[in-house]
Amino acid sequence: MRLALAQLDAVVGDLPGNRSLIVDAIRESRDRGADLVVFPELAVTGYPPEDLLLRPGFLKAARASLDEIARATEGITALVGVPLFERDLANACAVLSEGELKAVYRKHFLPNYGVFDEHRYFAEGRDLLLLRCGDVLIGPTICEDVWQPGPPATDLSLAGAQLLVNLSASPFHVGKAEDREEMLVTRARDNASYLAFCNLVGGQDELVFDGHSVVLDDEGEVVARAPGFEEALLVVDVDPAEAIGRRLRDVRRRELERSREDVPRTTVVDLPAARAVTEPVTAEIVPFAPELEQMRLALGLGIRDYVEKSGFRDVVLGISGGIDSALTAALCSDALGSDRVHTVSMPSRYSSEGTRDDAREVSENLGVDFREIPIEGVVGAFTEALATSFEGRAPDLTEENLQARARGTLLMALSNKFGWLVVATGNKSELAVGYATLYGDMVGGFALLKDVFKTDVFRLARHLNERAGRELIPVSTIERPPTAELRAEQRDDQSLPPYDLLDPVLEAYVELDRSRDELLLEFDGATVERVLALVDRAEYKRRQAPPGVKLRPRAFGRDWRLPIAKRWLG
Repeated sequence: MRLALAQLDAVVGDLPGNRSLIVDAIRESRDRGADLVVFPELAVTGYPPEDLLLRPGFLKAARASLDEIARATEGITALVGVPLFERDLANACAVLSEGELKAVYRKHFLPNYGVFDEHRYFAEGRDLLLLRCGDVLIGPTICEDVWQPGPPATDLSLAGAQLLVNLSASPFHVGKAEDREEMLVTRARDNASYLAFCNLVGGQDELVFDGHSVVLDDEGEVVARAPGFEEALLVVDVDPAEAIGRRLRDVRRRELERSREDVPRTTVVDLPAARAVTEPVTAEIVPFAPELEQMRLALGLGIRDYVEKSGFRDVVLGISGGIDSALTAALCSDALGSDRVHTVSMPSRYSSEGTRDDAREVSENLGVDFREIPIEGVVGAFTEALATSFEGRAPDLTEENLQARARGTLLMALSNKFGWLVVATGNKSELAVGYATLYGDMVGGFALLKDVFKTDVFRLARHLNERAGRELIPVSTIERPPTAELRAEQRDDQSLPPYDLLDPVLEAYVELDRSRDELLLEFDGATVERVLALVDRAEYKRRQAPPGVKLRPRAFGRDWRLPIAKRWLG
């Protein structure tokens, strides 16, 4: 049979737009001879729709949109992800064929960890569905259903399914695509079944979905793989009946069958038989990109979709001559186009000629709009207004933060006047330890580097230069010791441990949940105590930070939910 996987970039709540994408993919799949086309999880509504699912009007409109999609399925079968309300709300796979809704499969396992909160919205499915297409039995599943090592995948296989199909919205983090496919390989082998995994692609608030849809044979070999971080229609010819021979030889399946006590109710639905394949298609197997390139693609897709799905066109950011703002500008220019990016240098008395020159140079290298707005007068006005209140007190961090807040105010003024989205430029290392000014450099509608450690900022900057074959980001910017330039001769390592020491501690504490005692066994004790105190004290800042692309296994935001007022350290 010929199978198509429609890896789409759906927009949450855009029912007409998503319907158009789905119908177009159905038509193209039919034109290319596909018998079955598979769509991502909740493709009708976009994922995750969150509390839109608590609005009856939204669910009714989603069902009406599904009925319209069904009318486009003459001569082809489509498996479409949709929320369906029938006595209770289900995260469902709708089987559409011959112009109508033929059957529904309801997701069994509802993830409620990390970025997922599906128990808030959905009821668990219990029954199995088998689709008979000629001699082939197909078992639909949804996302988390195949991450579990047993049912429903094993139950479907024991019931005769030769092809397991998975509708998914699996968000990205570094290393996820490869790990996920390794898991899918295991599922295919364990169940002696072909497996087709169709993943969502695109950015949605903090989440990025990477695609990488894949078809595996019953021995776990990759038959076809779609590209990452872009829409694609993956078409492949498969013969799942080949799995029967292996099953006949694998007596362990019979033991598993005998050991089952509760056999789920299984409904079998007949579909039109597959058409004969006259001219086989060549299977596409797109390789995984290297780690840094996946990071670049994820950040680019995240900012582009956030800007466009939120109704903006242009972005504006402060450019200091430092590496964070230079990398942010380069990524925005790459994702959106240089004509949509505006950079603003806002020098103070502490800004060096080197950083001012680098700010201008990186903007010229990228071909983006550049302007310089000195802040000395603005800061002077603040200082004068506060002089009476501050009388008798020596300058301290307050005066440094006034500079950052003056810059934030100017960026927001440009945003208001021209409708540009402000992109904050801070990184994960700074946000973790609170080395950022609330209402200052944290100002923005989106924080692109929010989940990028400082050491990875340097790696990405060099990667962008190597990829471009020239200095997009000046070498002087990359090699200069990091500094906020809020006081004379300031350097980051005067306030923080060096980043090559800081980031491993942060990764262990924030992402791996290592305890204080465990960290003390692995890292310098004074560094550990200092870092943990800084991280815990900065929680109130992180709660007020803009959203940003989730790039690591555990990101600040949806993944990280610590109380602000607490008395537990480590």
